[in-house]
Amino acid sequence: MEVLKENEEEEQREEEELKALEISGKQYDVGRKLSVDQACTPNDVPDFDWSSIDTSQLPSSYKTNSPEEKKLLCIADNFLQQYAHLCPDREPLLLHPVNECGVEKFVSTTVRPTLLPYTELYHWEGCASFVSDYLTMELLKSPIAPPSSLYSPTTILKYQRGNCFDFSVLLCSMLIGAGYDAYCVNGYATHNICTMDETLEVCPLLRKPQEVPKQEEKKSSKYRVKPPPDLQSKFELQQEAKKEAQEKKERKEEEKETEKPKRDPLYGLRVHAWVLVLSGKREVPETFFINPFTGNSHSTTDEQFLGIESVWNHRNYWVNMQDCWNGCKDLIFDLGDSVRWEFMLLETDKPRLLLPDVEEEEELFDRDMDNVEKEEEDRRFDMPPSWVAPIQISPREFETRSPQGRKVILYKKAKLEKWAPYLNRNGLIQRLTIYADSHYTKVVEVREWFKNREDKLEMREVNKQTQLITEHFCPGHLLGLKAHIYTSTEPETERTMEFYNEARVDGLQKRVENASEMSEYFVGRDDFLYFRHVEFGKRVKKIHMAGTRTDVNPRPIVQIKECFRRNLEKPADEDVAERIFLITEERINLTYHLNDKYITASKKNFFKGVERDRKGNEIIMTPEMCITYQVGSSEADKKLFHLHKLLQKLTEEEKQLKNEVWESATEVLEILKIREDEEADIKLTVSIYDTERNEKRRQEYEAMNNLMEDDLLGQEEQDLDYLAPFLIQICNIEKMSKWQALRIKEDCLTDFKHHLTHKANIIQAHLQKEVEELQKKDQWYQENQNQLSMEDEADFLAYCSETMFRIRVLALRLQREKQMAPQKYLALEEKLRKDPRLNMHLNHP
Repeated sequence: MEVLKENEEEEQREEEELKALEISGKQYDVGRKLSVDQACTPNDVPDFDWSSIDTSQLPSSYKTNSPEEKKLLCIADNFLQQYAHLCPDREPLLLHPVNECGVEKFVSTTVRPTLLPYTELYHWEGCASFVSDYLTMELLKSPIAPPSSLYSPTTILKYQRGNCFDFSVLLCSMLIGAGYDAYCVNGYATHNICTMDETLEVCPLLRKPQEVPKQEEKKSSKYRVKPPPDLQSKFELQQEAKKEAQEKKERKEEEKETEKPKRDPLYGLRVHAWVLVLSGKREVPETFFINPFTGNSHSTTDEQFLGIESVWNHRNYWVNMQDCWNGCKDLIFDLGDSVRWEFMLLETDKPRLLLPDVEEEEELFDRDMDNVEKEEEDRRFDMPPSWVAPIQISPREFETRSPQGRKVILYKKAKLEKWAPYLNRNGLIQRLTIYADSHYTKVVEVREWFKNREDKLEMREVNKQTQLITEHFCPGHLLGLKAHIYTSTEPETERTMEFYNEARVDGLQKRVENASEMSEYFVGRDDFLYFRHVEFGKRVKKIHMAGTRTDVNPRPIVQIKECFRRNLEKPADEDVAERIFLITEERINLTYHLNDKYITASKKNFFKGVERDRKGNEIIMTPEMCITYQVGSSEADKKLFHLHKLLQKLTEEEKQLKNEVWESATEVLEILKIREDEEADIKLTVSIYDTERNEKRRQEYEAMNNLMEDDLLGQEEQDLDYLAPFLIQICNIEKMSKWQALRIKEDCLTDFKHHLTHKANIIQAHLQKEVEELQKKDQWYQENQNQLSMEDEADFLAYCSETMFRIRVLALRLQREKQMAPQKYLALEEKLRKDPRLNMHLNHP
């Protein structure tokens, strides 16, 4: 009864809203009479004046129509008149809206198939994701009517904004260019789809794939031990299960009530445009929809898509003649079926579907087919080429994606933020914030994704409730770090470190540590070690600073336990499976692998005593110092000499193990110090092919340009008047003697020779200075190599790289200068020989 009352109240509210909007009679008929002002209820329409855009630089095809386009518009008007006459109850079709220049253009010619040179855009997922990220959504001026204008994809890309029709035309152009059988759709959808409201949708990053239940194989229970009888009350268990199920059901109902979308008075009338992709091409197995606002794919039976008026591509235009009373669930997308889809142009790439009766009639009238074909050829009209200029996206635009490089999307109890690469100095490209409530106030978890970082950090997860931080790294970290799970950066606190074992010599895969224990897991070792567990005691002094070396005040080791896998080259009785070094108790316990057909393993327990007595004599090993259990033998092993040798070997290995444990503890502190330094000074890597961001490549490019400029300056120098400073010394040039002319020529050539030599000497001096500095730095590195930290080594390598680059540039300039000097000298000599001011005195006495 309560549900019926709520439904009645909602119906009453809906009727009041419809009355307020002056809607009477049937929704479908009266919706056309709504004014634009009454229908434009959304208040978040972006403020952008499309009438102020500059169209003066657009091509002439944007401003005028070709004869084929004019003929197409006449055909479209005729088609629209016939459609309105045959279907007077249906909405007017969107056929030829005006473009940005105010010129009517047929919608099919607005589609410009384009294949862009980016690998990501070769697939529909990449195209849809790019369009949804790159453009800013604008709502339709009237939610119940298609737009009166449809701009070109080039203009939409330029201003990075548009409505659902602009999104769809751009996406359809990219999909057709990539080889998909794609179409723009003019139809109706729900409020959430039309307004890109995803607050009731689960974030795609949080959707879990459906798990296929595994069928457990029934094993024979002939020798299985029967479980103990269950003494719990079945009635109480049933009552508790019923209570939990009822509480769970009530919680779900409460969530549904709170998250239930409000009643939409314009349900079924809201116009929306999306993309239809038919099966067949590009190995698409099933027809599906793409919502251009979100880039998500939807089934054709999705309840959010309520109907279709028409579809079009770059070749034709089809009108849906099927009933959409059940949304798009029952629609058949066979565009060759002329009964379900009415096409505008006869020239279509879809084969026509003929009914059996029509096929029989065609067989009866085969002799008239020639005349029919001639009539069709006369009536046939091909779709004119697109009037839109080629779609182009620069690499920087493709990389930046969203306007200003940032986009925020709200999902159900989650917020997703996206940034362009290199926009944030820390390399952050994506952040997902998960909330406990639908009002986005209580943060539960934060996930961040990074890119192009030198420390190879790829992802960071922060649990705000437990303060647990999980960091994931790409291959290539300095110490092979793969993951780091911790709550505090202080040393000797609880943490887990995972490593790329292929990049490490010791094969370490994971290290788990806390204040009193440390466990290490290994893979692929030659000694078959796969697990090591260390227990520490309490130290007198504690470490307070991250980065303090453990060898200053190491934690005392109480016990070391190691586990080994089976080595088939050894007998099971000689292949150690587990050994425990009880250091404080001075004991060593060995457990060997199980032998075939035995249920117990051989064991040896050593008790380390004093190796020498008070007089300094070595104590011979006694049987009490080793307890041996040999499987399959009732007699104790009396070969004390071999046991003594084994004990000595284990004692040496114990010392070595202590050093390895301390090295592991030191490595943990070193990783913490490196991570602290990396977070304090975050550096991003740049591809060598990115010449705009790569500083070294830019310097090399500038150096080559400088060399080219030097060559140009050398040519300009040849055009300079070198005689002018020497001719000033003579008052009257016309009365100059032959001896004076020769003297001026020689002085000019000598001065130019000194100039070339001086220039080469300067370059040589700079080169020699750089080489000496590099030698001094290398000598300093060789002397202090063992004392340098990793940071100092990195700085040294960076300095060497920069210095070697400068040396190469100087050497190249010096070489070119020496090669060009004789040519420049000869060129000047030839120029002076032909100079008329000297020629008249040199050739005549």
